[in-house]
Amino acid sequence: MRSQKISQGLVMTTAAAAAALLLTACGPSQPQSQTTASPSGSGQASQSATPSASTPPPASSAPPVSTPSSPAPGTTAAGQPGLCKAAGLTAATDASGGGAAGSVFMKLNLTNKGSDPCILRGFPGVSLVADAAGAPIGAPATRDDSAGVVDVLLAPGQTGTAVLRYTQARNYQGCTAVDAAGYRVYPPEDTDSLFIPQPTTACSNADITLLSIGAFQPA
Repeated sequence: MRSQKISQGLVMTTAAAAAALLLTACGPSQPQSQTTASPSGSGQASQSATPSASTPPPASSAPPVSTPSSPAPGTTAAGQPGLCKAAGLTAATDASGGGAAGSVFMKLNLTNKGSDPCILRGFPGVSLVADAAGAPIGAPATRDDSAGVVDVLLAPGQTGTAVLRYTQARNYQGCTAVDAAGYRVYPPEDTDSLFIPQPTTACSNADITLLSIGAFQPA
């Protein structure tokens, strides 16, 4: 009888243990804890930084604009001598060049009467006129390019010269001869002129050219 009780006790103990295991297996599972690894092994969780509002840099003040001063008369903005102008020149002719075949060769001289140096460059404009304020008579001088164009620097009191040729008006049968009081001379690239009183005969016909002029050269 005693052995049967012991067997029954073992059976009940085994059954109770099996029931406890069954209840444990059917129970709700516990969530597993998760660990977030911090970057660079710092051991701390990373935090997102809230960007701060950017402050615009202070506006830079514009540098003052300097206004270049006007160059002195007869000079360029770089301080180099400018072109000679009629207001700073005197004009004259020198007929010592002689003549040939009804033509007279003269030197047209322009002299710097100012206090600053200036440059003569190229050909002047030359015409015969009835008087100091009169309109041109006939055709203006044509250009003789036998002498090349050079820069002629005129210090105060210095002179530049160009060869002026006048052909006798009466050499042309179709010439309508009129009296001229002298020559009107425009320095190169200038709209103002100089008058040289020198009476002569001109042709009023615009198709007859009595004058030719060369480029200025040093005197």
